[in-house]
Amino acid sequence: QVQLVESGGGLVQPGGSLRLSCAASGSIFSINTMGWYRQAPGKVRELVAHITSGGNTNYAASVNGRFTISRDNAKKTVYLRMNSLKPEDTAVYYCYAFIRTTPSPTRYLYWGQGTQVTVAS
Repeated sequence: QVQLVESGGGLVQPGGSLRLSCAASGSIFSINTMGWYRQAPGKVRELVAHITSGGNTNYAASVNGRFTISRDNAKKTVYLRMNSLKPEDTAVYYCYAFIRTTPSPTRYLYWGQGTQVTVAS
């Protein structure tokens, strides 16, 4: 069994910062791309950022320059540092990871349970 456990969400004022963490555990052979999606009420889930196992990153235009994704492969953890937060960043943030559970090249997609981020004064 593989689990992704997120932490770090909460309530923050506009202009503030938060750091989300997502730790993978369980029967893991290797982890490929990891990333974050978010879903605001009444909206479709959107990709926020992702990072490959080699460290290449990609961001949504709406967060580029404000958010930074990183990973610690030894800890099997991906982070999302969010600066200059805006009310429109309010959403449930979900981490995901493509994980190989055996030496087979087959990768499986796993999701975290989601963590609420609320930006409000």
